Amino acid sequence: MYLTREEELMFNGEYGEGLAKCMRLLVVLGELFEAEKMVKVKSCHVSGVSYKNIGEPGLELLKGFAEENVRVRVKTTLNPSGMDRKRWKKTGLDKDFAKKQSEVLKAFKRMGVSLSCSCIPYLIGNKPKFGDYVAWAESSATVYANSVLGAKTNRESGLSALASAVTGRTPYYGYLLEENRKPNVRVKVKFKPSNQLEISALGYFVGKNFPEKVPFFSGLGLVSKDWLKVLGAGLASAGAIALYHVENLTPEAKFFSEDNLKDIEKFEVGLGEVKQTIQDLSEAYERCEAVFLGCPHYSLSQLREVAAFLRGKKVKPKARLWIFTSRLIYEKAKKLGYVRLVEKAGGLVLCDTCMVVSPLERLGLEVVYTDSCKAAHYLPSTNRLKVKLENTLECLRRITV
Repeated sequence: MYLTREEELMFNGEYGEGLAKCMRLLVVLGELFEAEKMVKVKSCHVSGVSYKNIGEPGLELLKGFAEENVRVRVKTTLNPSGMDRKRWKKTGLDKDFAKKQSEVLKAFKRMGVSLSCSCIPYLIGNKPKFGDYVAWAESSATVYANSVLGAKTNRESGLSALASAVTGRTPYYGYLLEENRKPNVRVKVKFKPSNQLEISALGYFVGKNFPEKVPFFSGLGLVSKDWLKVLGAGLASAGAIALYHVENLTPEAKFFSEDNLKDIEKFEVGLGEVKQTIQDLSEAYERCEAVFLGCPHYSLSQLREVAAFLRGKKVKPKARLWIFTSRLIYEKAKKLGYVRLVEKAGGLVLCDTCMVVSPLERLGLEVVYTDSCKAAHYLPSTNRLKVKLENTLECLRRITV
């Protein structure tokens, strides 16, 4: 693989051994995928932030980088950690976990990484432009960057995204190449999704059936960016999908005419398949101990919808209503009164963390309701929880009086 003079100096340790380790990792990755060169990236988004996931080995690696004075070269944001930095006690976490998680975040901060701790970096200041090369981890963020923003990233691991942040480079392969961004399956949507859960399940169904394809959706109509976020999260959690196109909506869809699409595989999805997907992902429980919303993190408009529903209502005794979002959106929601309405009803709006990467198995819960197929996919394995899928308003009805 061709390296520029500066990249060779990085590789050979002229800028320090920490940076050299990162460049060597990227070279190995690039050679594995037959990349011809490196390209400069405009931003990075790093996963592998929760101490629950990375444990002591990950913490020691990050502390080693920080002690070696390794610093990121481009704007770099973080995925959710294992706790709300300010209100972790309210969620029942112990001091030992909080201490270790704080050490993880401290190491990232010393490296110059923004402690955004959110899976929606594009809504909180890390929003690449059309055509920008970026190196993003976190499957739902990656698919949004590629599909909705038209930026170019592969589905990075937390470590490769961090290596790109440190070097400012990523290998030139995969979805960075124009020829790999063309759709290869056309999905005709035969119904109009009526809520967020249905579009989440649409994504999950297509991702499960075409796990490594680039789908082109037609018949979906004009849907909000919140719904595109949820669609992509479903696609990415069920399969390895990192890019999709929606007719008349996403930025690259206009590049593909009927002639371009006529020879690719065709597939139709109706409401029946979507409802079956929801049923397959759900445990058959009527009892509702908790409702967790915000996977991916909720936007301001999603929080507004929840707050409006909760006005004048109360969360049932001994039940939990937790809504996950970024700290920046939390502060905006607080000023607008949304947080007050949620908390007055007995719920919590949590920042810096999410239901998937927080050690919720310690809470003694058994059944959780949610509106996210991504959450339903991961929670049984990450937190040993049984999950019931319902649309957002039905989740809220289940847990309030």
